[in-house]
Amino acid sequence: MKRILLEKLLSWKNKSQRKPLLIDGARQTGKTYLLKELLGQHFKNVVRIDFLETPEVADAFEDSLTPEDILSSIELITGKEINAQSDLLILDEIGECPRAVTSLKYFAEKAPNMFVAASGSNIGLLTSFPVGKVEQYNLQPLTFQEFLWASEEAPLIKAFENQANSTAAHKQLFDKLTDYYFTGGMPEVVARWFKNSDESIISRVEAVSELHDNLFNGYLRDFGKYSGKTNAQLIESVFSSIPAQLSAVRDESVKRFKFKDVFDKKSRYSDFESAISWLHKCRLVLKNYPIEGQAKSPLAAYQKENRVKLFLFDVGLLNHMLNTGYKEIKQQSYQYKGYIAENFVAQELSALGIEPSFSWNDARSEIEFLLSDDLGNIIPVEVKSGRRTKARSLQSYINKCQPKKTLKLTGTQGSPVTEKKHFVLPLYFTQYVTKLL
Repeated sequence: MKRILLEKLLSWKNKSQRKPLLIDGARQTGKTYLLKELLGQHFKNVVRIDFLETPEVADAFEDSLTPEDILSSIELITGKEINAQSDLLILDEIGECPRAVTSLKYFAEKAPNMFVAASGSNIGLLTSFPVGKVEQYNLQPLTFQEFLWASEEAPLIKAFENQANSTAAHKQLFDKLTDYYFTGGMPEVVARWFKNSDESIISRVEAVSELHDNLFNGYLRDFGKYSGKTNAQLIESVFSSIPAQLSAVRDESVKRFKFKDVFDKKSRYSDFESAISWLHKCRLVLKNYPIEGQAKSPLAAYQKENRVKLFLFDVGLLNHMLNTGYKEIKQQSYQYKGYIAENFVAQELSALGIEPSFSWNDARSEIEFLLSDDLGNIIPVEVKSGRRTKARSLQSYINKCQPKKTLKLTGTQGSPVTEKKHFVLPLYFTQYVTKLL
């Protein structure tokens, strides 16, 4: 399963000296597969230890944190020799072993020629972290492009990568997009969806739903295991209420998260701050901050923590939690559920490094996303899930803020990129928006 992040990891490998690699990301997003199978195939030998699977390997870091002593201890525990000059050492679920996290500092300082890669699903929760001593990346669920790669449909992949603007390409790409709305981007789910494409659609849908259910229950167990002083029930309440709050919106844009009725006897942001922070640090939610009035760069200056929209990190899990069936998603009437498209766009932007994101509202007008170019110009992005592309809110923004460029992401084929001011792109090309800035 091809991943976009692999290119950066290979650049890391080819450096003459390097800091340890650290891959953060929600549970089951494919961190181990990325390191062991995709990156690992470029090494003669790979030695992997998993602190969650085999806690006893933490003993290798107990007495000394110097790289030579750690490697010697790992060799004794695993029975595998390690060539420090050529082998890839993977420290999986490193957050389970605080001393292993600390050791990354010493690998960076004393063994910059080594190939050390770590991963974890609770990196954001660490109380101690070797700042500046690691090369860190966040692995998210598969993007739509990675989903297409997994399909192995070469003509369709070519059409996507060439940004084909034809009726035939649009019909097939939009059909795949609605499949992606159902499956989402969790690697195991995507692999199962494409594994036996000759199976009945009922069988494939049931298999995906079962995997989604297992993932959801796994996250609930993690809330209790890793939440510490934060109330696990409060975290679960916030997590579970996100789909319900998103789905409460129909034709309008997603509203900011409402705290009332989420948890008994709690109704203020201060009551939920720790739970929201926990979910965000664990990469399970994406944040978007609404801005009022004239938006200027830097957008972060307008950020107000108590006024935030929350999106789920995976659109497939979102639909599963809402019990939205595959047939309903594929029906044309599904176009009115704009919050699904909005969540999808939030995911694609996050994969581009745009997270948290920002939006705009003014009286009855709302713009789903605001982007900033290298010169500090603000570009409004209107999201339209279906074929209706009339954008009154966008016109209102133009009248009040006079942007140099605008962008609409729609369920239509879009327009050829010939006009350099007002762009219209189909939703499935969201990952290309930064090239228009």
